[in-house]
Amino acid sequence: MGRVVSLDTAAAHRRELRSAGKTVVFTNGLFDLLHAGHLDYLERASALGEVLIIGLNSDASARALKGPDHPIMPQEERGKLLSALNMVDMVVLFDATTATTLLNTLEPDVYVKGGDYSHKEWPEKETALAIGCRIELLPFLEGYSTSRLIETILARFCRNGPNG
Repeated sequence: MGRVVSLDTAAAHRRELRSAGKTVVFTNGLFDLLHAGHLDYLERASALGEVLIIGLNSDASARALKGPDHPIMPQEERGKLLSALNMVDMVVLFDATTATTLLNTLEPDVYVKGGDYSHKEWPEKETALAIGCRIELLPFLEGYSTSRLIETILARFCRNGPNG
């Protein structure tokens, strides 16, 4: 199981991993309302190397990206849940709206994004290519998303107000 660490701690550990010849995989996101789709994605990301590091958007970053109603779960809870997963080695909280600084600092061997990025531009792509990082786009497990989960909860429990 992993742990939530500072970027400085992750960078120091990354240097040790590089010396040991370990393949480091990196991904990032909000990971709000952790669900089976997230687990599938992280399992497949983890299988691409020996160490999986997750960049976790802070609450402020999540609000900047998604609006004032996000995230639903605070960063401490999201970090704790992610770091408890067997396939996760480290979680690094970050305040920026992109993971560019994390990529430049950690220089992972593999950068993983969701397949929905295959048809759009994303700010970290150029950085990942510049540092020689292999990019892997993984398709999502069909039928699972945080938005869909929220819609289901609202449909089931808020039809006639909070008491159903």
